[in-house]
Amino acid sequence: MRFLLVLCLALMSAAVSAETYRWVDPSGRVIISDTPPPGKVKALRQTGEAGAAASSEEMPFAVRKARENFPVTLYTAADCVTECKQARDLLNSRGVPFTEKMLQKAEDANELKALVGDVFVPSLRVGNQSFRGFEATAYNNLLDLAGYPKTAAYGSKPAGGLPAATEAKPESTPTPAGN
Repeated sequence: MRFLLVLCLALMSAAVSAETYRWVDPSGRVIISDTPPPGKVKALRQTGEAGAAASSEEMPFAVRKARENFPVTLYTAADCVTECKQARDLLNSRGVPFTEKMLQKAEDANELKALVGDVFVPSLRVGNQSFRGFEATAYNNLLDLAGYPKTAAYGSKPAGGLPAATEAKPESTPTPAGN
């Protein structure tokens, strides 16, 4: 009996002291393994322009898990100003990483039509669920069901937004006195 206990403890301590390796493979996936990486892999480093792998590592676990299982897409259009901004602001206030799809091509409009029945912006897709228009209660309900936190983590930056060509300066950013 004592031998069995010693054997179990020895096996558990060997498992605890095993080395783990983390690397990015050539296709961009982050790999965590107990075996060393093969010869041609990219090192995982965070630079000034953080890539998707690095930015997902900075996210809280709950957000990463929700994003993995229920990705969020916000459909907008150039002529949608007030409601699309409200939708963006709601997603950013909750720290939700999202993709914004601005309807510019016929394929985008057809995709949205298949999703919600017609071309109506803003529209939100969370995993396989969607909502047409902007209603904060409905958006929050979809995000809650998907497991996204109710508020953004302290110090987090907005998760998504407009493409750079149409991005507007944030209205609520205070400017320091004397600058």
